[in-house]
Amino acid sequence: MSDRPTVAVIGLGYIGLPTAAVLATHAADVIGVDVNASTIEAVNRGEVPFVEPDLSVSVAGAVSQGRLRAQRETPQAEVYVVAVPTPFQDDHTADLAYIDAAADAIAPQLRGDELVILESTSPPGATQHLADRLLAARPDLSLDGTGGRPLLHVAHCPERVLPGRVMVELVTNDRIVGGLTTEAARRAKDLYATFCQGEIVTTDAVTAEMAKLVENSYRDVNIAFANELSVICGKLGIDVWELIELANHHPRVDILQPGPGVGGHCIAVDPWFIVSSAPDEARLIRTAREVNDAKPGLVVDRVVAKAERLREPRIAALGLAFKPDIDDLRESPARAIVSRLASALPSAKIAAVEPNIESLPGDLAELPNVTLEPLEEAVREADIVVLLVDHTQFKAADRRRLRLREKVVIDTRGVWR
Repeated sequence: MSDRPTVAVIGLGYIGLPTAAVLATHAADVIGVDVNASTIEAVNRGEVPFVEPDLSVSVAGAVSQGRLRAQRETPQAEVYVVAVPTPFQDDHTADLAYIDAAADAIAPQLRGDELVILESTSPPGATQHLADRLLAARPDLSLDGTGGRPLLHVAHCPERVLPGRVMVELVTNDRIVGGLTTEAARRAKDLYATFCQGEIVTTDAVTAEMAKLVENSYRDVNIAFANELSVICGKLGIDVWELIELANHHPRVDILQPGPGVGGHCIAVDPWFIVSSAPDEARLIRTAREVNDAKPGLVVDRVVAKAERLREPRIAALGLAFKPDIDDLRESPARAIVSRLASALPSAKIAAVEPNIESLPGDLAELPNVTLEPLEEAVREADIVVLLVDHTQFKAADRRRLRLREKVVIDTRGVWR
């Protein structure tokens, strides 16, 4: 690999674009590849097509210096970083179609000795699957040099960042690198060492895949405990947030906070990859997913019970993102709750408040009784206020000015206790 390699980053989404920007800033000439024309155009203007603090500065700088550009076609490169979606299907198994498409586009460009890194969160065996697909298209290459064929180095390095802190954590967090061969792991580690200040730990690919899934499953199980407590406390008439605060005074207890469900493309998805890989053994992980997946429905039931007393209820739904202060709506329980309320209460007028987006996503925009409104306007007109996401704007709001005491308030985040 050259001192400043050419790196093709496949997929310029919430992980791919920050990774491309960091690589371009530190150690590489980067070509970003994406199927979305508007994303390509935005990046080539030095702009960012989504909200992520500090990313716009890095992208603008890298583009202006000629270190980063975007295009639709997959180029020849020394390194390929695959950062494409891996959604789960109806049966909760992983859909590897995007990985397959990336492999099919990479394969014709290979000459030998390239490094291909899968960053997409994936079920165990996905990195081997990627390598097998590449080698099926390019039987003149090999992973081990068998028959004197040129080598192809394939590794997995899962992202471990928090939306809203991606540009910080890409640099400061420890990384796990798993190679299909020792040499692939070494090469991938060397690449990440150009910008990563944390410890870079090497292992085999399938263990690296599992490590990411385990990290998110650990969080999911603990959130499920908090969410189940909230349901029990609701039945017993106990303030769950006070209960958790009291329990957490124990030096060895640290219960997380409950909410309306779990969202995002990590915690809400990754545990299912473990369950699908070992369905008979992953009983606790499956149950935690079921608890968290059921929470939005319980919130909907609470709102419907209040709204059914009103002839034409007006509901303010505060928040659509899957976590505070970002514009990412993937797998968002808040988004699902608004959609389900619109269907369950066709006579209701639902004002969605999401300060991080400029228009409703397609599925909500098609609903005739859902509109996107500013906070004060939505709450002023509402009979029922449902706080779904603890955005800073909501936490800082003047509750007296919003006249919340005149409303039915369902606070799923414990912000307005």
